[in-house]
Amino acid sequence: MLLIHCPHCREMREEEEFSYSGEAHITRPLQPELLTDEEWGDYLFFRTNSKGIHHEMWFHAVGCRRYFNVTRDTLSYEILESYLIGTQPTITGATS
Repeated sequence: MLLIHCPHCREMREEEEFSYSGEAHITRPLQPELLTDEEWGDYLFFRTNSKGIHHEMWFHAVGCRRYFNVTRDTLSYEILESYLIGTQPTITGATS
């Protein structure tokens, strides 16, 4: 079971209180009407799904009901940090 720190509540809580909401820092196209169907499909459906350090968006469904981001190592499942939406992670690459 993961223990997740909510930066809004400032508490460490069990994973069951949260909902995973996908990859963080996905930039919406400025002019989506100009995208081809293939480009629009890439934006909507394709994500990096990388091994190692990954930035994710989570929702505190049972607590404050707010979104935030976490940096997680997908190989060990360890959550390395949590931070507010609109801010940048302090961990951006391999930690070893």
